Amino acid sequence: MRLPRASGILLHPTSLPGSRGIGEIGREARAFIDFLAATGQRWWQVLPLGPTGYGNSPYQSHSSFAGNRLLIDPDDLIEQGWLKPEECPNDPRTMTELVDFDAVAPIKDHWLELAFERFDAEASNPARDDFLSANLVWIEDYALYSAIKDAEQGRPWHLWPTDLARRDPKALATSRDTLARRVRYHEFVQLVFQAQWRRLREHCDENGIKLIGDLPIFVAHDSADVWANPDLYQLDDRGLPTVVAGVPPDYFSETGQLWGNPLYRWDVHAATDYTWWTNRLRFLLTRVDLVRIDHFRGFEAYWEIPAGAPTAAPGRWVEGPGAPFFESLRRKLGSLPLIAEDLGLITPAVEALRDQFELPGMRVLQFGFGPDFGSEKHLPHRYPPHCVAYTGTHDNDTTVGWLTSHDVATTQSSSEIEAERAFARRYLGTGGSAHWEMIRLAFASVADTAIVPMQDVLGKDGRARMNLPGRAGGNWGWRMRAGELGQGDYDRLAELTAVFSRWNGPPPAAIDPRHREPANP
Repeated sequence: MRLPRASGILLHPTSLPGSRGIGEIGREARAFIDFLAATGQRWWQVLPLGPTGYGNSPYQSHSSFAGNRLLIDPDDLIEQGWLKPEECPNDPRTMTELVDFDAVAPIKDHWLELAFERFDAEASNPARDDFLSANLVWIEDYALYSAIKDAEQGRPWHLWPTDLARRDPKALATSRDTLARRVRYHEFVQLVFQAQWRRLREHCDENGIKLIGDLPIFVAHDSADVWANPDLYQLDDRGLPTVVAGVPPDYFSETGQLWGNPLYRWDVHAATDYTWWTNRLRFLLTRVDLVRIDHFRGFEAYWEIPAGAPTAAPGRWVEGPGAPFFESLRRKLGSLPLIAEDLGLITPAVEALRDQFELPGMRVLQFGFGPDFGSEKHLPHRYPPHCVAYTGTHDNDTTVGWLTSHDVATTQSSSEIEAERAFARRYLGTGGSAHWEMIRLAFASVADTAIVPMQDVLGKDGRARMNLPGRAGGNWGWRMRAGELGQGDYDRLAELTAVFSRWNGPPPAAIDPRHREPANP
């Protein structure tokens, strides 16, 4: 699958500006789409959209299908008549530079509870009928899981009463009856999310903007996915993982990364012709146009760590599902609109699997100047056209932070770090603003697609880093400030997009350098 020459921005919706402590998928999201269109972008890339669990990480979600309730814009609920403006004023507790998830969550939940009370009391309403007509095959398991979790004071499912943890049909039927109102509440929240996301997609379509989603290879243990389908995972009789996911020692950590996700029983998935995976990807493609499949190398071989190990170091490589998995998806879905996240320790076998299905891989400029990851392939003069080029990802420091920070979380020595930075400055060459020079390199490259984190467009330092792998807390909270994006940022991004033929459609004459009058001598 070849993508048209184009560019875009990586920004998770939680990082959008706004007055309610967290980015939302309403007015501010539509304004961001307008910015993308005005600067000639084609792509808006987001992180996973599910309800977050441990550490507020989008990669540790309670569901592979549900949407994050914290992204819901209450203004839409006001328009529907389910909230009153005076019921959701700005709260000073949420007016922080970073998202304060602990402060935002109870406020958002209160608003959603009020809206649900009015929705549930309506005998008939066109909006209500539209909501209830949504056909979400996953919602029954998710809503019941969430309702029981509420009743169990948030405890993970393996600590629930045994009959509920093991999904005894009689116990589940009793819970559906006794928790019926709470089940309806969680269904309502998901229907609201669906409606708001559908409106956002319509605005994308009106402006020619496409969405890139993110599909984590693994799911959280405490999730509706694992609770509803325990036979698909390597679990013991108590419902606990026997082995867990992670990666071996690498650039970010001397002991590797211990993610802790349960690992799949790939033989069981294969016996069902990968039905759960097909449903997962098919549903995500109703929300986005293209999917970055996280940790692609795990489909060729994954790092298996014994449950209870203190670090990822004692793991081993185990063969993944390989080509039959992707053949099944392609046969049932018709195409594979996927980006292979092929970073880290990539073997010829991983590259062969990626190329067999014609998936674009990733190139990250920051990785091009160091000793690891086969660094030279991340420099623009080594790019193949069939790839997606990034200045950095959500796991990297910002460009400015990467070149200046003294708090560097890698396995490199200080001398190696300085050598990397010196090489980067020589490669950039012009002596201009480093973040714009990096953007220029990505846009000028032969890569079909170039994606830039919003932090680099704004020239933010390391305080705006989205995630530091291995750090237990303090991640995922960065937000743009209202009005922070200046006209100079608009103009420079638009200029580079036009100069390097990445404009989404014909660029306007005022932007396209080929249509400008030459300057007077």
